[in-house]
Amino acid sequence: MPIPSATIRAVTASLYERSLKKIPDDTRAVLARAGERETDPTARRTFTMMLESADTAARSGQLVCSDVGIPTYSVKIGTRVQFSGPVRQAMVDGLADMAANIDPPILKMVTHPLTHERSHAGKDIPIVTFDVIDDADYMDIVCAPKAMGTGRWEAVEAFVYPSVEDVEKYVLDVVLRAGSQPCLPIVVGVGIGGTFDQATRLAKEQVLRPHGKPQPDPLLAGIEQRLLDAINQMGFGAMGTGGDCSAMAVNVDYSASHGFVPVAVCLNCWINRRTAARIHGDGRVEMLYD
Repeated sequence: MPIPSATIRAVTASLYERSLKKIPDDTRAVLARAGERETDPTARRTFTMMLESADTAARSGQLVCSDVGIPTYSVKIGTRVQFSGPVRQAMVDGLADMAANIDPPILKMVTHPLTHERSHAGKDIPIVTFDVIDDADYMDIVCAPKAMGTGRWEAVEAFVYPSVEDVEKYVLDVVLRAGSQPCLPIVVGVGIGGTFDQATRLAKEQVLRPHGKPQPDPLLAGIEQRLLDAINQMGFGAMGTGGDCSAMAVNVDYSASHGFVPVAVCLNCWINRRTAARIHGDGRVEMLYD
């Protein structure tokens, strides 16, 4: 049974709105634990306010943050999936539906990079990456809006045969330069290797990793733990108030590369916006996580 464009359109709209009004459950749990362990009184109160604000937004259908970001989606399509209409245009239309109907209304955050004209739409918006899943009869759509606080400080640089220490130092330099401005505590995604575009894609995918999902590669697991410990020793703390928790997680992945090795650093703020749905070949829609 082909997946209708109307379903893709509705899911695109729904995922974006959900991402703006509710922080993921696993993220809330991490923030609550961080608040309980926090030793700085100001940071502890800040965690309490952040959680109360997020819970109020979820109950009342309000926005967790007024910066709704630039719409970005990651789509993976099963090779056995069929469609009864356009896919990319359905996502464009779904975003337009959301912007026109969401309550409360959202600010125009999509900006022309040269004229700075602002709108809810624009060239190549929403930003969508596509991939395939072999022998699957479903498609997955992940929505992760990118806002100013984190987007401003993300970075990528190419190295030549870097050591692990070179990579770790670069990541820490990026985070240190960002300071408290990305609305801490953050999730840090790191992509190593491949080409320029592949490294940035890996970094983006890593900020979407669910909290608590183990890193099976012991080399990468060691990098993640050392970076997380070092970032949390920087002392920026929740929303820059000082304290023990500046990052909730550091997630790292790599691709095979040449002698030149790009290293990309992607950041997600404390809201950690990410929603996902699976549209099955029979038309069923399954929410993958909240």
